[in-house]
Amino acid sequence: HGNPILSRTGGWIAAFFIFGNEMTERMAYFGLAVNMVQFLFKVMHQPFTISANVVNNFLGISQASSIIGGFIADAYLGRYWTIAIFTTLYLAGLTGITLCATMRIFVPSQVDCDGLAQILGTCQQPKHWQTTYLYTILYITAFGAAGIRPCVSSFGADQFNERSKNYKKHLDRFFNFFYLAVTVGAVAAFTMVVYVQIHHGWGAAFGVLAIAMGISNILFFVGTPLYRHRLPGGSPLTRVAQVLVAAFRKRNVPYSRSEFIGLYEVSGKGSAIKGSCKIPHTDDFRFLDKAALSTKEDGPNPSPWKLCTVTQVEEVKILIKLLPIPSCTIMLGAVLTEFLTLSVQQAYTMNTHLGNLKLPVTCMPVFPGLAIFALISLYYSIFVPIACRITGHPRGVSQLQRVGIGLLLSIFSVGWAGGFERYRRNYAVGNGFEFNFLTGMPHLSAYWLLIQYCFIGLAEVFCIVGLLEFLYQESPDATRSIASSYAAVAGGLGCFVATIINNIVQSLSPKIASIQWLNQNINLGRFDYFYWFLTVLSLLNFGVFVYLARRYKYR
Repeated sequence: HGNPILSRTGGWIAAFFIFGNEMTERMAYFGLAVNMVQFLFKVMHQPFTISANVVNNFLGISQASSIIGGFIADAYLGRYWTIAIFTTLYLAGLTGITLCATMRIFVPSQVDCDGLAQILGTCQQPKHWQTTYLYTILYITAFGAAGIRPCVSSFGADQFNERSKNYKKHLDRFFNFFYLAVTVGAVAAFTMVVYVQIHHGWGAAFGVLAIAMGISNILFFVGTPLYRHRLPGGSPLTRVAQVLVAAFRKRNVPYSRSEFIGLYEVSGKGSAIKGSCKIPHTDDFRFLDKAALSTKEDGPNPSPWKLCTVTQVEEVKILIKLLPIPSCTIMLGAVLTEFLTLSVQQAYTMNTHLGNLKLPVTCMPVFPGLAIFALISLYYSIFVPIACRITGHPRGVSQLQRVGIGLLLSIFSVGWAGGFERYRRNYAVGNGFEFNFLTGMPHLSAYWLLIQYCFIGLAEVFCIVGLLEFLYQESPDATRSIASSYAAVAGGLGCFVATIINNIVQSLSPKIASIQWLNQNINLGRFDYFYWFLTVLSLLNFGVFVYLARRYKYR
């Protein structure tokens, strides 16, 4: 269902309103990621390790819970109403965080709590209800993202007419511009929000995030008359369960039985699933075909728990076939999570002056965003024409090739980071900075970190944009929100994997190498070994991806 105006605009006007929603959600996401650890440590007087774990959990939950939002959208509400409800929940959470940072009643006393007292842990501790309030509203905000992440990209792509001759071209450009909107939000968080926090305090910084989210919600609702909507197709998890149960019930029924009629499908052009076209039968996962095996025993009106349509069975097959590809991006999510903390720790020991301008260390993650800007602006004018000559592909590279390029660039990023960290550590030890890890070394510029930042920025845009387009185009019509949530869930799992890797390294490195790799004093630790460990893991992951991608057959 949709508006006739879209036939003339190609869906871009509607997509514009949707871009704003994703841009401010990511601005809030990264704004909280950058500021919340310091807020918990300096204002709430929580130990640094607890503060970091709380924020890691926030990042992980906000992405991993996307499968819930995708399920709700595909099964019951549709993408529009899911976005509308969850963005309102997100706004409520940001408002609650702003109140916490603004009103003294929500935070412990700051009297006699200077930098030394914070390090020694002698500041007044928060009351139980104060921490409960903050954690509650923080995780409400994280859960609000669950309905936005899997739906916004799919809902934006829904605005383009599949029957248009330029549909694939529009879709390709849409996902690039969609990720550009994500990047704008991240850059704003690492610059504007950091500036506001430094000069006007925590309440103003979190207030900016809440105001931006409120404005984007208004714009999203203003665009309502322009949107095209796909009808929710009922619970996809129920359909998956029905296929599995029906296939299990008929697991011992041979195809050669005399009463075998054939594979069941409804008559006519449409399928039995709302909002979904019929899907032709394939030979993959043949054991699931038993769910559609029609026999005389099924009768004229069979239960869907005993007999499923071919389309329903193929839908389950596709969802299973898609899983390995986003699973291979979990390692990229782990690397991105590590870069948010490790690269900042490196920058603290280096000179961040750019001429007469001293850039705050917390602004350093802005550089991957600038690399993404550069890539997207040059992608169609330079990269695509060159890639077309090499590959013969009309859009330069296929979706899976884009994902593969991203994973390869992430390997270069962590490999370079390990090499440079070795140089940085040797420089610190050789010049008497071994125990002075909180003061920048005046003659070693932090802008050497731009190389690893640019590599990881390029890796992110190649991998994530390719993955989002791949999941949208390859998934069945009635499960596109759930399929799109695979990307966000992989990112969330990457956060948790990063925590697991850190814990393993923390416990094993003193036993294996007689030194703590992730020492709080970066000059005494071996962050270079840790980066190279990530490089080896990324290489193994890339090998698995290449194997899976070569075996995958596009629909």
